[in-house]
Amino acid sequence: MEELNENIQFQISDELIKKVEHLIDSREDKTTLEFLNEFHYADIAEILDELSFNHAIYVIKLLDSETTSDILTELDEDLREKILKNLSDKEIAEEIEELDTDDAADIIAELPEERQEEIIELIEDEEHKAEITELLAYDNNTAGSLMAKELVKVNENWTVTQCVREMRAQAENVTRVHSIYVIDAAGKLIGRLSLKDLLMASPKAHISTVYIPKVDYVDVNEGVEDVAKVMQKYDLEAIPVVDKNQTLLGRITIDDIVDVIKEEAEKDYQLAAGITQDVEADDSIIELTRARLPWLFLGLIGGVGAALIMGDFEHMLKDHAVLFFFTPLIAAMAGNVGVQSSAIIVQGLANDDVKGSINNRLIKEMFLAALNGVILAAFLFLFVWIYKNDVYTALAISISLVVVIIVAGLIGTFVPLFLDKRGIDPAIATGPFITTSNDIFGILIYFWIAKMILGI
Repeated sequence: MEELNENIQFQISDELIKKVEHLIDSREDKTTLEFLNEFHYADIAEILDELSFNHAIYVIKLLDSETTSDILTELDEDLREKILKNLSDKEIAEEIEELDTDDAADIIAELPEERQEEIIELIEDEEHKAEITELLAYDNNTAGSLMAKELVKVNENWTVTQCVREMRAQAENVTRVHSIYVIDAAGKLIGRLSLKDLLMASPKAHISTVYIPKVDYVDVNEGVEDVAKVMQKYDLEAIPVVDKNQTLLGRITIDDIVDVIKEEAEKDYQLAAGITQDVEADDSIIELTRARLPWLFLGLIGGVGAALIMGDFEHMLKDHAVLFFFTPLIAAMAGNVGVQSSAIIVQGLANDDVKGSINNRLIKEMFLAALNGVILAAFLFLFVWIYKNDVYTALAISISLVVVIIVAGLIGTFVPLFLDKRGIDPAIATGPFITTSNDIFGILIYFWIAKMILGI
C-alpha cells in the first residue's frame, strides 16, 4: 500500500528534475536505472517531458525495451516524434514487440510510410506483425483502428477442462483479462463466459451449456465516438469488436476510450474558443495564427456589422445619448445567453440527452429565456428609471433586453441542433459564431425597439 500511495502522490518538482539531470550528466547509469525503476512508467514519461531532448533520449536508450515501450505510449506526441526519429528501425521494432497490438499500431502510424514498412519487416513475431498490419489497414476514428487483438476467447464446443487450459495459454499475451468471449466453430461471437459459472461447472461440461448468450459488441467500422457512447452507457471496461459476419476480431478497452473522450473534449473546447485546428500551446506562431485567425476575422466582420447598424441610428444617439451607454450591456447579454443555450444543447447532444423535436426545444427555450429576461429587465427598468428619471427610456431598454434574451436563446438552441442534423460538429455553435451573431441581432433589435417606443 505504501508504494501505491507514493505513485498516487507523484509530482514533478525542480529538485527531482535536477537530480535526474545530475545522474545522467555524471553517467551513473546503474544509479540512474535504480532511481528511475522506483517510478511507474507513466511517471517516467512525465519526467522525460520536462528534460532536455538529449537527456530524454539518453534515458530512453538506457532503459530496457519493455519499460521504454510503455513510456513511449505515455509521452507527449511532439517528444515521441522526436525520439522516434532518433531511434533506429531495429530499436523501434524491439519496442513495438513489447507493446499490445493497438498501442504498437498507434505508434507505427505516426511514422512516415517508408519507415512503417521497414520497421514492420523487422518484427520477429510473425503473428504480432500480421495483427499490427491488419490494424493499420482500418480507417482512423473507427473501432478497428482502436481495437487490440489481444483477448481471451473460448469455443462453445470445448469442455470446461479444455477451456481452462486454452485460457491459460491465451492469457500469457493479455495484459489484463476483462472478459472471456465465446465463439462458435466459425469464429463468430455468440456470447461471454462468467468466471463464476466456469468454476462452478463440471470439468466435463461443454461451454455451450455454461456461457451467457447476451453480449454487447460494436462493428469494426463503427465510429469511435459511438463506441465511447456504448461503453459509457453500459459501464463497460471492454467491448468486443466484430465484422459484418459477426466474426470476433478484437476488443476495445476503457483506457483507449478515455483517450478518445479526452481528445474529443479538447477539440470541442478549442472549437468553442474559436480555434479551428488541433493545436497546442508550444506550437509555432504560424500554426497558432492559422488556427485562430478565421474566427477572429469573423469577429471583426461582426464588429463592423454592429458599427454599421449603430451608424444607421446615429440620429437617435444624438437625442437619446443614454441608449449608447447601454449598448455594451445589450450586446453582452445577447452573447452570454446565446452561449449558455448552445452549451447546454451541445452537451446534451454529446451525451445523447437531447430528446424530442427541434420545435419542442425551441418552445422550451423561449419560455426559459422569457422568464430570465423579465426578471433581469425588471431590475434594469428600476435602475434606468431612478438613474435617468425617464419612464419611456427605461421601458425601451428593459423591453429590448427581454426580446434580445429570447432571440439569443432561440439562436443558441437552434444553431447547434441544425448543425448536428447536417452532420457538422455542433461545438462550433458555442464559440465566436454564436457570440458574434447575437451581438449583431441584439444591437439591431435594441435600437429598433427603442425607436418604436420613443417615437423617434
